Amino acid sequence: MSEKMLKFTKVNQENPNKRTVSKRVDDFREIYDQFVNDKAKEQSSRCSQCGVPFCQVHCPLHNNIPDWLKLTAEGRLQEASELAHSTNNMPEVCGRICPQDRLCEGNCVIEQSGHGTVTIGSVEKYITDTAWEKGWIKPIAVKKEIDLSVGIIGSGPAGLACAEELRKFGYQITIYDRYDRPGGLLIYGIPNFKLEKFVVERRTQLLKDSGIKFQQNIEIGKDSTFDKIKEKHDAILIATGVYKARQVNLPGHNLKNIFPAMKFLTASNRKGLGDKVTEFENGTLNAENKNVVVIGGGDTAMDCVRTAIRQNAKSVKCLYRRDKENMPGSAREVNNAEEEGIEFIWLSNPKKFIGNEKISSLLVEKMKLGKPDSSGRKKPEPIPNSDFEIKVDIAIKALGFDPEDIPKLFDNSNLLVSKWGTIKVDMHSMETNLPGVFAAGDIVRGASLVVWAIKDGRDAAISINKFLKSKKLLKTKAA
Repeated sequence: MSEKMLKFTKVNQENPNKRTVSKRVDDFREIYDQFVNDKAKEQSSRCSQCGVPFCQVHCPLHNNIPDWLKLTAEGRLQEASELAHSTNNMPEVCGRICPQDRLCEGNCVIEQSGHGTVTIGSVEKYITDTAWEKGWIKPIAVKKEIDLSVGIIGSGPAGLACAEELRKFGYQITIYDRYDRPGGLLIYGIPNFKLEKFVVERRTQLLKDSGIKFQQNIEIGKDSTFDKIKEKHDAILIATGVYKARQVNLPGHNLKNIFPAMKFLTASNRKGLGDKVTEFENGTLNAENKNVVVIGGGDTAMDCVRTAIRQNAKSVKCLYRRDKENMPGSAREVNNAEEEGIEFIWLSNPKKFIGNEKISSLLVEKMKLGKPDSSGRKKPEPIPNSDFEIKVDIAIKALGFDPEDIPKLFDNSNLLVSKWGTIKVDMHSMETNLPGVFAAGDIVRGASLVVWAIKDGRDAAISINKFLKSKKLLKTKAA
C-alpha cells in the first residue's frame, strides 16, 4: 500500500472554501472555490483504500473512486482524469451537482468511523477541470466509421451519454431537441450557482467536434413526426426526460403569479445566458422586492429558493409537510439555503391560495408526523385548528415532475407506457415494444438524479450497439 494513502487519522477533512454568504447571494456564480493542487492531493490521501469500496458500490456509475483518489494523491492527474472518464461521461458535472452526501461520501467508510468523509465530489471536480485546462480532454477519434445511424430524441444527460458512447463505436449520431441549446435540464433547470453553463457548453461542443450532429428547436410530434425520424435512422433512443410539473389542486390554484418550478428556473437561466426574457423583464417571473413562497422539499425547491434570494426577493419561505430530517433533497443544499437566509417552515402544508385575480396570501395548516406509510416514511397528518396565513406575491410549485403524454406528443399510439406514464422498456435491453426504439433516463425511471440518467444512457448505448451489430449482420447475410 502506498505511503501516500491512509492518512485519514493524521489529515483532517477539508472542503474547498465556500464564498461568503454576502458575496454569493449577489451573483449566480458557483459558491465553492476550486481545490489547489496540494490540497486536492492531501484530501485524496485520506482515502482508506477499502477492500470493499462502499463509495463505489453506492455510486450509480460505480466510478473507480479509490483508484482515482490514489492517482490524485500521487500527482498523476492525467491518469486520474482518464480513469474518471472511463465510467462517467460528465465527471465535472457530477462533481458539482451529485448529492454526494447521499451517495459516495455518505457511504465512505471513514465517514462511518467518525473521521469525516473523503471529499470525493470536490476532488472529482478538480481532476476534470484540470484536465480541461491542460487540454487533456480531446474529441472522440473514431477509428472506423460505421454506415448505420442512431437518432436520439432529447439532449439531456441520458441522451448525451448515449450519443458519446455510440460515437466511440463509429455510428452516425443525430440528436433532436425541442430547445435552442443542448443540455436539457443541465442548461435550463439547474441554476448557475450549482452548475455554471460553460461547463455544459464545453462538453456539448466536444461532442459536436466529435462528429455528433445536433438539431435544435425540433419538437417531435409538432415540427417532425416520430415516424419520419424513425425512418431516417437504424435505431432510436427516446431520452426526453420528465418536465410536466405535478399540480397543486387547491382552491385558488388558477390565480395569477402561481408558477411551476421549471418556468421560474428557465426564465432565470435564460436571463443568465443573455436571452431576452419578456416575463422576467416585465417582473412577472422576477422575484425582486417580492414575498416568495416555494412549496416542496426536494433539490428543485432548493434551486428555486436560492434563485429567488439572488433576485433580491423581499422574503423567501419554503413550505415542507415533513421535518428537516425527512426532506428528500440534499442536506448540503438545505444547509446552503439556510445560510443564505431562506426561512423554512417545517411541518406545514398549503391549504388554499387566496387572492382576487392574483395570489396575495396562502392559507397553511400545521402538520405532525404519524405512522410510517408504505414507503417507510412517517406520514404527515394535519393538526386540527392550526391554520395560519402567509403573505405571498409569487408562489412556486416544486413538487416534482411527471412524464408528458409521450404517445400523444409523438402522435404514435403504438408506443407502450406504464401506469405512471413512463415509457415501458425491457429492463435488460432498454428496448421498447417498438423494434429498434429504445428509451433511457427519467422518461423510463421517473424524475431522478443526473448520475442515474448518465448510467441509463451508457447502458442504452450497449444495447443499441448489440441491436445494430445484429442488424448489420442480417444485412450482410441478405446481400
